[in-house]
Amino acid sequence: MNTAPQELVRLLQDFTLEANHYVDAAGGQNDMHRTDLNALAVIMRHSAAGRVVTPGVLRAELRLSSPATTALIDRLHASGHVVRERLGTDRRQVQLHMTPKAHRDGSAMFMPLAIRMGQAMAAYSAEELELVRRFMTDMVDATLAAREEATHKSD
Repeated sequence: MNTAPQELVRLLQDFTLEANHYVDAAGGQNDMHRTDLNALAVIMRHSAAGRVVTPGVLRAELRLSSPATTALIDRLHASGHVVRERLGTDRRQVQLHMTPKAHRDGSAMFMPLAIRMGQAMAAYSAEELELVRRFMTDMVDATLAAREEATHKSD
C-alpha cells in the first residue's frame, strides 16, 4: 500500500499548523492579530495585481461580518498600517492602501521565516523546485475547490 500521498497530506497539515504558529508568534510580538496580518496579505496581493481593495473585498476574502470588517480596518488604520482613500466621484466608496510602515513591519516580522525558507530551498535544484512549485499550486487549487464544495453544502 502506497502511503506517500497520506504522508504528504500530513506534512502539508503540519506545515499549515507551523505557519499559523509562526504568524501568531510574529504578530503577537507586534500586537497584531492573525486577521490583521491576513488582511494585509489580501491588500498586498490585490494591490500587486493592480486591483482596487475595498472593505467589501476584505469582508469577502476573510469571511467577516460588516462590523468585524470595520473593526479590523479601524485597528489597521490606528496602528498606521492602512490608509483609507475615497474613490473618484462616489465619495462613499473607500479604497484601502498599505502604508510604508506596514511594509517595514511586515518585512521585520517575516524576514526570519523567509531567510530560513530560502536556506532550506537552497538544497534543491531548479528542476526540483519547479516540481514543488507545481505540486503546491495544485494543492492550493485543490484546497480552494474543497472550500467551495464545503461552502455550497451549507447553502
